[in-house]
Amino acid sequence: MSYPTLPPAMPTVSLPVHVAAEVQDALLMAMTDLQRLEGLLDHATANLLERFGAANRLLGASAAEAGASDLAPVRQALHQAVTELQFHDMATQLIVHTGKVLQGCAWRLAEETMAPEEDEQPLGLAPMPQRPSPVTQSEMDAGSIELF
Repeated sequence: MSYPTLPPAMPTVSLPVHVAAEVQDALLMAMTDLQRLEGLLDHATANLLERFGAANRLLGASAAEAGASDLAPVRQALHQAVTELQFHDMATQLIVHTGKVLQGCAWRLAEETMAPEEDEQPLGLAPMPQRPSPVTQSEMDAGSIELF
Protein backbone atom coordinates (compact mmCIF):
# COMPACT_ATOMS: atom_id res chain seq x y z
CA MET A 1 0.00 0.00 0.00
CA SER A 2 1.31 3.43 -0.98
CA TYR A 3 0.81 6.48 1.22
CA PRO A 4 0.87 9.99 -0.20
CA THR A 5 3.80 12.05 0.98
CA LEU A 6 2.99 15.30 2.65
CA PRO A 7 5.09 18.37 1.97
CA PRO A 8 7.50 19.15 4.77
CA ALA A 9 6.03 21.53 7.30
CA MET A 10 7.50 25.00 7.52
CA PRO A 11 9.23 25.56 10.84
CA THR A 12 7.40 27.98 13.09
CA VAL A 13 8.49 30.15 15.96
CA SER A 14 6.22 31.11 18.80
CA LEU A 15 6.55 34.79 19.61
CA PRO A 16 4.71 36.58 22.39
CA VAL A 17 2.54 39.43 21.13
CA HIS A 18 4.31 42.00 23.32
CA VAL A 19 7.65 41.07 21.74
CA ALA A 20 6.19 41.39 18.26
CA ALA A 21 4.72 44.78 19.22
CA GLU A 22 8.10 45.96 20.55
CA VAL A 23 9.88 44.85 17.38
CA GLN A 24 7.22 46.52 15.26
CA ASP A 25 7.63 49.77 17.24
CA ALA A 26 11.41 49.62 16.78
CA LEU A 27 11.02 49.11 13.03
CA LEU A 28 8.64 52.05 12.77
CA MET A 29 11.00 54.25 14.83
CA ALA A 30 13.87 53.34 12.50
CA MET A 31 11.66 54.24 9.55
CA THR A 32 10.88 57.62 11.15
CA ASP A 33 14.59 58.23 11.71
CA LEU A 34 15.26 57.48 8.05
CA GLN A 35 12.58 59.98 7.05
CA ARG A 36 14.22 62.60 9.28
CA LEU A 37 17.60 61.79 7.72
CA GLU A 38 16.09 62.27 4.27
CA GLY A 39 14.78 65.69 5.35
CA LEU A 40 18.20 66.68 6.69
CA LEU A 41 19.87 65.59 3.44
CA ASP A 42 17.31 67.55 1.43
CA HIS A 43 17.89 70.67 3.51
CA ALA A 44 21.69 70.41 3.35
CA THR A 45 21.61 69.78 -0.38
CA ALA A 46 19.30 72.75 -1.01
CA ASN A 47 21.67 74.99 0.98
CA LEU A 48 24.67 73.61 -0.88
CA LEU A 49 23.06 74.19 -4.27
CA GLU A 50 22.17 77.74 -3.26
CA ARG A 51 25.76 78.42 -2.23
CA PHE A 52 27.11 76.91 -5.46
CA GLY A 53 24.76 79.15 -7.41
CA ALA A 54 25.94 82.21 -5.48
CA ALA A 55 29.59 81.26 -6.07
CA ASN A 56 28.90 80.78 -9.77
CA ARG A 57 27.26 84.23 -9.99
CA LEU A 58 30.20 85.81 -8.18
CA LEU A 59 32.58 84.09 -10.58
CA GLY A 60 30.56 85.46 -13.49
CA ALA A 61 30.88 88.99 -12.12
CA SER A 62 34.59 88.48 -11.46
CA ALA A 63 35.11 87.14 -14.97
CA ALA A 64 33.97 90.47 -16.39
CA GLU A 65 36.62 92.27 -14.35
CA ALA A 66 39.44 89.74 -14.60
CA GLY A 67 40.43 87.48 -17.43
CA ALA A 68 37.81 84.77 -17.99
CA SER A 69 40.54 82.22 -18.66
CA ASP A 70 41.95 82.77 -15.15
CA LEU A 71 38.65 81.61 -13.64
CA ALA A 72 38.08 78.65 -15.96
CA PRO A 73 39.62 76.07 -13.56
CA VAL A 74 37.51 77.40 -10.70
CA ARG A 75 34.33 77.19 -12.79
CA GLN A 76 35.22 73.64 -13.87
CA ALA A 77 35.75 72.57 -10.25
CA LEU A 78 32.44 74.17 -9.29
CA HIS A 79 30.59 72.33 -12.05
CA GLN A 80 32.17 69.03 -11.00
CA ALA A 81 31.10 69.63 -7.40
CA VAL A 82 27.51 70.23 -8.51
CA THR A 83 27.62 67.03 -10.56
CA GLU A 84 28.71 65.11 -7.49
CA LEU A 85 25.53 66.21 -5.76
CA GLN A 86 23.95 63.19 -7.43
CA PHE A 87 25.01 61.50 -4.21
CA HIS A 88 21.96 63.12 -2.64
CA ASP A 89 19.68 61.43 -5.13
CA MET A 90 21.28 58.05 -4.55
CA ALA A 91 21.18 58.45 -0.77
CA THR A 92 17.52 59.47 -0.92
CA GLN A 93 16.62 56.46 -3.06
CA LEU A 94 18.38 54.18 -0.59
CA ILE A 95 16.61 55.79 2.38
CA VAL A 96 13.18 55.48 0.72
CA HIS A 97 13.83 51.84 -0.22
CA THR A 98 15.03 50.95 3.28
CA GLY A 99 12.03 52.71 4.78
CA LYS A 100 9.69 50.64 2.62
CA VAL A 101 11.43 47.44 3.72
CA LEU A 102 11.20 48.42 7.40
CA GLN A 103 7.54 49.36 7.06
CA GLY A 104 6.79 46.11 5.24
CA CYS A 105 8.53 44.12 7.98
CA ALA A 106 6.58 45.95 10.68
CA TRP A 107 3.21 45.36 9.03
CA ARG A 108 4.04 41.75 8.16
CA LEU A 109 5.06 41.11 11.75
CA ALA A 110 1.78 42.57 12.98
CA GLU A 111 -0.21 40.59 10.42
CA GLU A 112 1.44 37.29 11.37
CA THR A 113 1.37 37.65 15.15
CA MET A 114 -1.74 39.65 15.97
CA ALA A 115 -5.22 38.54 14.98
CA PRO A 116 -7.41 41.32 13.59
CA GLU A 117 -10.37 42.50 15.62
CA GLU A 118 -13.82 41.35 14.44
CA ASP A 119 -14.78 44.73 12.98
CA GLU A 120 -11.26 45.66 11.80
CA GLN A 121 -10.82 46.29 8.09
CA PRO A 122 -7.59 45.14 6.41
CA LEU A 123 -5.18 48.02 5.89
CA GLY A 124 -4.30 47.08 2.32
CA LEU A 125 -0.75 48.29 2.76
CA ALA A 126 1.82 48.12 0.03
CA PRO A 127 3.97 45.00 0.21
CA MET A 128 7.69 45.06 0.87
CA PRO A 129 9.82 45.76 -2.18
CA GLN A 130 10.73 42.52 -3.93
CA ARG A 131 13.70 44.01 -5.74
CA PRO A 132 17.04 44.73 -4.15
CA SER A 133 18.02 48.31 -3.45
CA PRO A 134 18.10 50.57 -6.52
CA VAL A 135 21.47 51.96 -5.44
CA THR A 136 24.54 49.76 -5.75
CA GLN A 137 27.15 52.44 -5.29
CA SER A 138 29.35 52.08 -2.24
CA GLU A 139 31.62 55.05 -2.91
CA MET A 140 31.50 58.23 -4.97
CA ASP A 141 33.86 56.96 -7.69
CA ALA A 142 32.27 53.59 -8.51
CA GLY A 143 28.90 51.89 -8.65
CA SER A 144 25.63 52.17 -10.46
CA ILE A 145 22.21 53.63 -9.94
CA GLU A 146 18.94 52.24 -11.26
CA LEU A 147 16.82 54.83 -13.05
CA PHE A 148 13.05 54.56 -12.72
